[in-house]
Amino acid sequence: DHLMQQTNFSKKELQILYRGFKSECPSGAVNEETFKNIYSQFFPQGGQSDSLCLSEGSSSVCFSSLLFSTFVRNVYFVFSADSSMYAHFLFEAFDTKNNGSISFEDFVMGLSIILRGSITDKLNWAFNLYDLNKDGCITKEEMTDIMRSIYDMMGKYTYPCMKDSAPKEHADNFFRKMDKNNDGVVTIEEFLETCQKDENIMQSMHMFDNVI
Repeated sequence: DHLMQQTNFSKKELQILYRGFKSECPSGAVNEETFKNIYSQFFPQGGQSDSLCLSEGSSSVCFSSLLFSTFVRNVYFVFSADSSMYAHFLFEAFDTKNNGSISFEDFVMGLSIILRGSITDKLNWAFNLYDLNKDGCITKEEMTDIMRSIYDMMGKYTYPCMKDSAPKEHADNFFRKMDKNNDGVVTIEEFLETCQKDENIMQSMHMFDNVI
């Protein structure tokens, strides 16, 4: 009942999610190493960036790439990819208590925002993901690190081919759009304002609306 009040999931949906979570994490909590191992299953030697689902059999891991398609769309993974750094950033976004583990409550609270939250809720969650040191603003270095982790996750052999300079170019483009007062950081207000005016980002916010 508590989680039904705190999330946008029904009792039945929570039961399905809990069974999936417990099957992957019998202890009831996920540490970062386990999280990375689970997450890496979605980025093997080939795949598609938008092939996400949330079914009874895989419901503990399919929250994977909410904003992946926001900046890198229609790209196919080929050969080996390293998802460990992006998984690290995701883990920190879900680990809201900063205790080194993700409980079922942590998981469904975050998942509820990603799947059922308002646009503002989803954008706030995304901002928190990008704000690596959680100081309330995004620096160009933080955005470059995020973009590099996405590039690593995709692998260096992609179609269309991405240059080594792609992560920095994406970060520079991000700041040109969002750093309205050119002070070198992006605040939550700048982030929300820019995202809400960007048609592609707004479309990506709805990509999981009918997952479950």
